[in-house]
Amino acid sequence: MSTGSLGLRSSGSYGSLQQIHIQNGLLSLPIQTTPPFSSRKPPKMLKEKERLFHWICKFAPRKKVGMLLLCLVSAAVFGWVLYVGKGEDAGEPMVQNISIRPGPISEEKNMSRTFSSQVQEVEGSVNATLAPPPPPPPSSPAFFTGYKLPLGNPCDSFTLPPPPADKKRTGPRPCPVCYLPLQDAIALMPNAPSFSPVIKNLTYIHEEKLTKSEFGGSEFGGYPSLRQRSDSYDIRESMSVHCGFVRGVKPGRQTGFDIDDSDLFEMENCGGVVVASAIFGAFDLIRQPKNISEYSKRSVCFHMFLDHETETFLRNSSELGSDKKVGLWRIIVVRNLPYSDPRRNGKVPKLLLHRLFPNAQYSLWVDAKLELLVDPIQILERFLWRQNASFAISRHYKRFDVFEEAEANKLAGKYDNASIDFQIEFYKNEGLTPYSVAKLPITSDVPEGCVIVREHIPISNLFTCLWFNEIDRFTSRDQISFSIVRDKIWSKTNYTINMFLDCERRNFVIQGYHRDLLEHFSPPLPLSGALNVHPPPPIIITDNNLNKTYSGISGDSTLTSNPIKKVPTKRGKYRRSRRHRKVITGTKDANTS
Repeated sequence: MSTGSLGLRSSGSYGSLQQIHIQNGLLSLPIQTTPPFSSRKPPKMLKEKERLFHWICKFAPRKKVGMLLLCLVSAAVFGWVLYVGKGEDAGEPMVQNISIRPGPISEEKNMSRTFSSQVQEVEGSVNATLAPPPPPPPSSPAFFTGYKLPLGNPCDSFTLPPPPADKKRTGPRPCPVCYLPLQDAIALMPNAPSFSPVIKNLTYIHEEKLTKSEFGGSEFGGYPSLRQRSDSYDIRESMSVHCGFVRGVKPGRQTGFDIDDSDLFEMENCGGVVVASAIFGAFDLIRQPKNISEYSKRSVCFHMFLDHETETFLRNSSELGSDKKVGLWRIIVVRNLPYSDPRRNGKVPKLLLHRLFPNAQYSLWVDAKLELLVDPIQILERFLWRQNASFAISRHYKRFDVFEEAEANKLAGKYDNASIDFQIEFYKNEGLTPYSVAKLPITSDVPEGCVIVREHIPISNLFTCLWFNEIDRFTSRDQISFSIVRDKIWSKTNYTINMFLDCERRNFVIQGYHRDLLEHFSPPLPLSGALNVHPPPPIIITDNNLNKTYSGISGDSTLTSNPIKKVPTKRGKYRRSRRHRKVITGTKDANTS
């Protein structure tokens, strides 16, 4: 190949590209010339270009060359975009092929670099549009931080309607609560525990030799001194506190409140949600939960704690069989109870479920006088997970102040008045003040403690341990000691408790009567072999003028001194007046009878 042909090929290959870049102002390249042909080559080249241009303009419309070129260019561009859109791996070889292409001029390298940078910019924009960013590496969250319901969810915009205007019913009543469907609640179940402020490790004091100091306490609680009590409210990252079951190997075994090994095994294997209740002294009847899903029947533990007296009553009534179950409830018989007061014994499972069920994550405590009406998973979602809370309890329906609650307990004879006064004075010296709006966002100092919804994390376990210690030292009225424990922990950790409305609690539980009241209200059974006809309940008539009460039973009149409310009786539509009644011969006057 001659030098002239090389020069022509060079001019033909890059001349048009050089002219385009010169016209656009992007690149200015000198035109190569060869001395032997410098005087006659350029005019010939120009003539050939002109002839070629006129030939294209003349025959392109006829041969449809323009449309063919347009289709080829479009196909090339489309293929190039798809090829570039595969990612960085697909784009790099293309850029390299363009940048390392050899050529006879030195400026080719600069031009290739410029074109390579433009291709990389286009490539990056295409990748940003077509290729999604790589997913982050999978990692489980450290703590549950709550969630918000999606927009449009009925529970997201739910508000309480005004109470019904019923003048005949002025007492507490339930109000509507928006629960998520069970499947949605299960899907929102946290896969990590909630955050526990300050405290991370909580252990419990174990002692065999106990010495009583100061006042109050019991062997089951370990007789913590006032100094130990004060130290337990100094919240730290690692703590060891009194929390019942001080003696023995582990809770339920030689500690007081002893449980059989087979029952302890079942309790230790409960690793999810536990619903618990207790009856001591045969004080209540077992009430079966309603509206429980098949999912909860399989996965939720339902445990009812009984003493020997209640167990005997259930076996005599044929309610308890050999399988240790009454409906959904698995019966746990407790022996060697730590207290003589059944109400105080009931506080052990009520507040120390995290010790009895060491592997459970959530618990729902329900007093035995209550009947559960909503699935426990839906209750957990509504009052814990949706609120991002680890402890939930309802407010008292009427009272918000501890001092008013103490006076109400004294008037009702719930406990010894001197003991209640001593406890209130002790709390006043520690800074307890009456409730006011200055305590907001705290909405009440008095809970309705018959239902407790909680997550078993260190901070909530510490709260219930210290709450139990107050009950062990002072009176068994847990509503009096609730606020002092909550406020002390809140001042050190900013830990909050979800105190929801009492009407919301009445939505998922219904309250019944204690067993003694039910037996008093129910008529006695007739004796076998004898026909005993029992009269209907007494018709009570109150004479407002005499301010006395008469109880008419079978025609007899009995004068009583106790004021009894008048039982309203429905009058018939065609009831005769007394003065128009006929007097039957041989009887007394109708008014007297």
